[in-house]
Amino acid sequence: MTTIEKVLYTGKTHTTGGRDGASRSSDSHLDIKLSPPGTGAGTNPEQLFAAGWSACFIGAMGLAARKMNVALPSDVAVDAEVDLATSEGGYLLQARLNVSLPGVDRETARAVVDGAHQTCPYSKATRGNIGVTIELV
Repeated sequence: MTTIEKVLYTGKTHTTGGRDGASRSSDSHLDIKLSPPGTGAGTNPEQLFAAGWSACFIGAMGLAARKMNVALPSDVAVDAEVDLATSEGGYLLQARLNVSLPGVDRETARAVVDGAHQTCPYSKATRGNIGVTIELV
């Protein structure tokens, strides 16, 4: 495991009730109702994970693009899909990131995406732990 040199930020939440509960951040910017997937009026952990990963991945693409002297389009987008699944009586996740880089040639876009996947903290955390597919769309 890599040794951390400096902590840049710590996200803090207080969650009650699990998938049928609520979660609130220490700064109150996040205050949400939780519901199991496909039920209720709240969001679920899979949606939250998809939102966090896709936002972080766009930031990592920006870093990769700057290193390559490539301008990212203003309408760059990542559609993240996180599946909650079962296997051998247990639960697991798998994910797909569908990346849109309009106006960037495919070879350059692939290099940006590959670079982002190497530096994005979410990508690092999931590597070798869940199935991940990254597609250019």
